[in-house]
Amino acid sequence: MAEISAHDCHREVDCIYDDEQYSVRDNGAVLRHPRTGKRLRSTDIQWTFGNPNSHNGYMYISQARIHRIVATAFHGEPPTPEHVVDHIDTNRRNNRPENLRWLTRLENALLNPITVKRIEFICGSIEAFLENPSALRHSTLERNFEWMRTVSLQEAQACRERMHLWAKSDKPAISGGSIGEWIFKPIVSPNPVLETHNLVVAITPGAVQRKWRVPTEFPCCPQKAEDEPIVAYASKLMAHAIFSHNNFSTHTVSEWAVIDDGQAIYVICESKDIKPWSFAKVTFEDGLYVHESNGTFFERAGAEKAFCLAQGLEWKGGDTIDDYC
Repeated sequence: MAEISAHDCHREVDCIYDDEQYSVRDNGAVLRHPRTGKRLRSTDIQWTFGNPNSHNGYMYISQARIHRIVATAFHGEPPTPEHVVDHIDTNRRNNRPENLRWLTRLENALLNPITVKRIEFICGSIEAFLENPSALRHSTLERNFEWMRTVSLQEAQACRERMHLWAKSDKPAISGGSIGEWIFKPIVSPNPVLETHNLVVAITPGAVQRKWRVPTEFPCCPQKAEDEPIVAYASKLMAHAIFSHNNFSTHTVSEWAVIDDGQAIYVICESKDIKPWSFAKVTFEDGLYVHESNGTFFERAGAEKAFCLAQGLEWKGGDTIDDYC
């Protein structure tokens, strides 16, 4: 197991949490700033992933939970005081922003397929859990924190994929209730479903990628079940919003259109890459949002031409430099 550096990050933001000022990185590390006019504390102005609590598995800096600080910095204040932070891969020491989201306690139990699988194993069924939620607190499985640790981006992706595959399997529990180090290792054999459809698991839960090799985060992708998933996705798009983000680039929304009677979305994006314009398609297949790359372009006109032709419309802008590159 390689030690994760607090300095191995790509983005840093500031936030106020519980009347304290923090700087927060996208690897889950935080730095607490000194209080104005007060004595410097031993944990001030130091980057840290926090210290694990042996009773609940969470990471802390003093009395503050790291995951709530990171969620506040990257996802904003909780919608209500009753909202809690869901660790999507259930690793309470993985406080990378893409692994965190604000949910109500009931949503936390019912919307995460990994958590649902654990609840069914412990309580017998979701219905039994709803009748007696306290059953979770008496489970030794819920107190098994030995496998949890701070992880790299690659380990986080491997963990999420393994846990989601387990959640979809017929296995009632992971062997002996202990996950072990294997959970952080990439899966050697490809997922047959994803392989068949040439898909790559995205960082965002419920999202996959086609013709898009690098695992990517899609901030506009809905996280809840929707009756009209494509319409719900389109409602979250707006000019200059981040459409996709990974270790190499960030693409912001420029233009979009819902097509095929609400079955797909075409999106033109802008970035700071050598080819700054891109064209993507979003569909909803087998319960997953599929993000398909349809090319990158030197000029906006090149992306707009592809955008226009894909909709079956006539392009009247003539040739572009991308027609020759």
